[in-house]
Amino acid sequence: MVHNWIAAAAVYLDRRVGVVLLLGFASGLPLALTGATLSVWLAESGLKLTAIGLFSLVGLPYSLKFLWAPLIDRLPLPVLDRCFGRRRAWGLASQLCLMLALIGLGLTDPRSDPWWTACLAVVVAFCSASQDIVIDAYRVESLEPHQFGAGAATYVLGYRFGMLASGAGALYLASALPWREVYFAMAALVLVGMATLLLSGEPAAKVRRDRAQGQGVGAWLYGAVVAPFTDFMSRPAWAIVLGFIVVFKLGDVLVGVMAMPFYLDLGFSKIEIANVTKLFGLLATIAGGFIGGALVHRLGIMRGVLVCGVLQMVSNLTFAVLAMVGHDLGMLMVTVTIENICGGMATAAFVAYLSSLCSVAYTATQYALLSSLFAFSRDVLGASGGWFSGQLGWVGYFVLCTAAALPGLALFLVLCGRSLAPQPVAAPIEAVPEHP
Repeated sequence: MVHNWIAAAAVYLDRRVGVVLLLGFASGLPLALTGATLSVWLAESGLKLTAIGLFSLVGLPYSLKFLWAPLIDRLPLPVLDRCFGRRRAWGLASQLCLMLALIGLGLTDPRSDPWWTACLAVVVAFCSASQDIVIDAYRVESLEPHQFGAGAATYVLGYRFGMLASGAGALYLASALPWREVYFAMAALVLVGMATLLLSGEPAAKVRRDRAQGQGVGAWLYGAVVAPFTDFMSRPAWAIVLGFIVVFKLGDVLVGVMAMPFYLDLGFSKIEIANVTKLFGLLATIAGGFIGGALVHRLGIMRGVLVCGVLQMVSNLTFAVLAMVGHDLGMLMVTVTIENICGGMATAAFVAYLSSLCSVAYTATQYALLSSLFAFSRDVLGASGGWFSGQLGWVGYFVLCTAAALPGLALFLVLCGRSLAPQPVAAPIEAVPEHP
């Protein structure tokens, strides 16, 4: 028994798994810089809550990345492709553009010209989403099948560290430096991902499906774009599945969009927010992911999603309690702990369900589509958060966030009633990243 556990743990010592850890950091770094960290900058600049909520729309590229994913997957970049290979060429190009976009974002002034801030934030999100496409492909192609679980686990850990750097790290820096210099420092951290790709080898080339399906533009477009979607739409209740994906985490999304302005409005300092929501909350989210993974393993995917979804919904009420209590660091810790553990559990179960929906032949494209639909609720539906919070007040708003989880649970009950049985997930579900 002990020997088996030692042998299983040894997979984490492989150099390729370590590379995935650093690439996970690169992938997780930009997200908060157009999300929670940016919302703090906007709030300090005096923007109204409605405007801050609308800024969630800058993340639309995460929702639409499936549109250009086939191009990144199949088109070579001149010169760079010959020097570095397909994956590393696109990865380095997207990271260089990301670095320049972050510098440009730091040079804007949300107080005097929020439109320029919004435009540069969209560019950052586009470069970040493009980097995600490349890193996902690199991870799958560079690892052996028996390493997929370890690779996914280390990727999530790196992703969390990236979010920690651009979340808590950026808030710490913002307490001593102007926001411009904070974003310059975050741009410098992009070098971690670039150095990783430069020092790593190109993964072994896979046989492209378009080559196996015939020659010509029509065959290429069909294999790259049409086939993955027609395959998915041939399944029963596919429209209900897509609707469920869009709204399942809507309540959680609405909470997340306005969480930072809410904390600031209650009088919490940036240091308090960083300590509790970023550092302490990170541990709670990781714990929730492992708990959710074990629960789904024990109950199965369908029942696991249902149980975790209900817990996620109820956890949103802790924010309403915090709103009534006011500035209380202990209550903030309780709120963040409960919400992050339940959110981590729901994410593990949800991603397990998404993974089970993907055909082996089109895993990358179909998962990009499904994860993009999930990002849609975060970026588009979440944009109304500022308006609702202004109209309802904080207590009423968080009660609304709790109720917003009901449509997703109702759709999932319909799917359960239709006896749809997803295939088992190959990799440990707690090791799969929540974003998208």
